[in-house]
Amino acid sequence: MRLDGKVCIITGAASGMGLAMAQRFTREGARVLAADWNAERLAAAVADVQAAGGEITASQGDISDRGVAEGLTDLALQTYGQLDVLVNNAGIMDHMAAVGEMTDEIFERVMGVNLKGPVYATRRAVRHMLEHGGGSVVNVGSTASVSGGAAGAAYTMSKHALLGLTRNTAWQYAQRGVRCNIILPGGTATNIAETMPQDQLDPTGAGRAGAFAALIPGYLQPGDIANLALFLASDESKMINGAIIAADGGWTAL
Repeated sequence: MRLDGKVCIITGAASGMGLAMAQRFTREGARVLAADWNAERLAAAVADVQAAGGEITASQGDISDRGVAEGLTDLALQTYGQLDVLVNNAGIMDHMAAVGEMTDEIFERVMGVNLKGPVYATRRAVRHMLEHGGGSVVNVGSTASVSGGAAGAAYTMSKHALLGLTRNTAWQYAQRGVRCNIILPGGTATNIAETMPQDQLDPTGAGRAGAFAALIPGYLQPGDIANLALFLASDESKMINGAIIAADGGWTAL
């Protein structure tokens, strides 16, 4: 099994890509700490994985809260005695608002979930990994990590910053056994749109983003991203560090 004996934290694990990762990782022998804010969906996800024979524990909370994010490493250690992999997958959208129309509320919330949460979680996890032989951090970015046309200002800033966190973490700890890579999914069939109700979309930003979205070659499935995350979490990718890997059907090849 490709993750046999490894303990993995996956945020945003109650649905979409995170759930697909939890299912895939446990099938490959990992023990998973699944984190999400939605208690009902998280319970259903954990039950689904357990029914398939996977070993998984739930942690419900708001990843933008520093105590919650940092506490994931502590809970993994208390539950399983180790931590090998952190997947920063949780994310929300931003109503497609450009900077002139972006509210403080949207800015703070999107940056909290998409950037501060991964920073807090990574900081605590890396400190443990450095003391215990290393580990792998897998960040889930977006085509918006390298493009200005895929979303609004807050989401785009958060995903650009996550890419910066990835590269700096990879470089700083490359000689100490900690790897950090980032996946850039294109259009993927998940429920992230629920964080951005259609009646709350900024018309200008949505119009501009729509022109970019019209060029999507096709939509991915959550399992496509889960397979890539599995590879980056495993020892198969032991010499891959600081990589920016687009999984978008060629969207960003334009």
